[in-house]
Amino acid sequence: MHELSVCQGLMRQVERIARENDARSVERILLRVGGLSGVEPPLLKRAFEIARMGTLAENARLEIEEGPVAVKCQECGGSSVVPVNRLVCSYCGEWKVNVTQGEELMLLSLDLET
Repeated sequence: MHELSVCQGLMRQVERIARENDARSVERILLRVGGLSGVEPPLLKRAFEIARMGTLAENARLEIEEGPVAVKCQECGGSSVVPVNRLVCSYCGEWKVNVTQGEELMLLSLDLET
């Protein structure tokens, strides 16, 4: 379960930001997880329960926004949002596409108690 190591890295980033802002605690963490990021949100939430212990985010809520998968077609130039398991152009059906969104794992915001 690599989600635990992802959460441990997240906690390092959250702690650094909290300390830079002289926070006493972290109340809420908002993440965006793309469908192609390789991270499973339910497993990430479970790993968060372990990774947050002993940190400034020990009592924080983890909220996860699941981001869409978007592609741009190399043939027709069309851009579209597609299902995770169907990376083809929605306009012409071509499979030669570039993923433009959906691989991210992004810390969107923190609510800090100062």
